[in-house]
Amino acid sequence: MSEARTSSSTTTRISSYVLMIVFITLALSLIAIVLGINSLSQSPETAGYLILIGFLAAALSAYVLFQTRRRILRLRIEAPPITTTIECRKCSFKSVREFQRGDYIFKEVEPCQKCTDKMLITAIYREVKGKGKEAFSS
Repeated sequence: MSEARTSSSTTTRISSYVLMIVFITLALSLIAIVLGINSLSQSPETAGYLILIGFLAAALSAYVLFQTRRRILRLRIEAPPITTTIECRKCSFKSVREFQRGDYIFKEVEPCQKCTDKMLITAIYREVKGKGKEAFSS
């Protein structure tokens, strides 16, 4: 578990460094554009280069920011749904429903649909769907 935390903190740290570099580059590109516009009358060739470098750096910074945001959105983990199993003690009728706030095991809930006796919550669990399960062949 400590390896997962270390990996996560390393990823966060690297991401923070990348964002810091991107924002510094963006600020420098804006400075280059302003300097290029101000020196346009004195030396047009240098001003042109400064403006070109400024726009290229700004475009590159924007691209990296959008890619970083896209990667973060892709890495979000959806929590699997929580399911509650309800059972009747008298007739053994089982019902499965979505977890509701306040559910706990051995809680008496709604009456049974068959015998109208009180039903009991017997299990609360997450449904984990395994991806990529492979069958072994001999």
